[in-house]
Amino acid sequence: MIDKRVSSCAEALSTVQDGDTILLGGFGGAGMPRELIAALLDSGARKLTLVTNNAGGDGTPIATLIWEKRVAKLVCSYPRSVDRANWVLERWQDGSFQLELVPQGTLSERMRAAGAGLGGFFTPTAGGTQLAEGKETRVINGREHVFEEPLAGDYALIKAKRADRWGNLVYNKAQRSFGPTMATAATTTIVEVDEIVGLGELDPEHIVTPGIFVDKVVEIGVQAS
Repeated sequence: MIDKRVSSCAEALSTVQDGDTILLGGFGGAGMPRELIAALLDSGARKLTLVTNNAGGDGTPIATLIWEKRVAKLVCSYPRSVDRANWVLERWQDGSFQLELVPQGTLSERMRAAGAGLGGFFTPTAGGTQLAEGKETRVINGREHVFEEPLAGDYALIKAKRADRWGNLVYNKAQRSFGPTMATAATTTIVEVDEIVGLGELDPEHIVTPGIFVDKVVEIGVQAS
């Protein structure tokens, strides 16, 4: 009997090791797996590579991981999205972690490439900028394109609205931003959900991430925004 339900976030993250690459869902607060990230903070794991849209403000779990010098590398679109993001800036300035900036669409597409088994792709997005330095480039239709490699993770931590015990997922609006792509790009995908429903209760037409891409599901309940 397939049953991917796990009783707690701590149990779901019990196999995370030092040095792992973790894909963290969320576009701002929408789709951010807050409880799973808090459990990652509690796990004590170090030397992590975090892949996320942004690092958040001071006191938030991702920024706290960086502040505690447990992040070796941060891959993101923009590290500072709010005024109170001094922790990330200070740790970057003291050389505590390596920062890789990736344009937002390219970030998503690199993970999609990893999930699809592709060897990479050319995109004009970073052509002619510092982000193209050291990368293979090619002129296509008169425009410089940059070769981008696939971006995979050991774990993806994402959020959805509902799941069944097989791991089929339904998202709520903007929760869908990075979650479906990250789910395909990681060796192990862990999802926090508002509720777990019975088999057959999810409309197949509304399932965005099929259970084949999900390994563990934790029911959190509806959280205050």
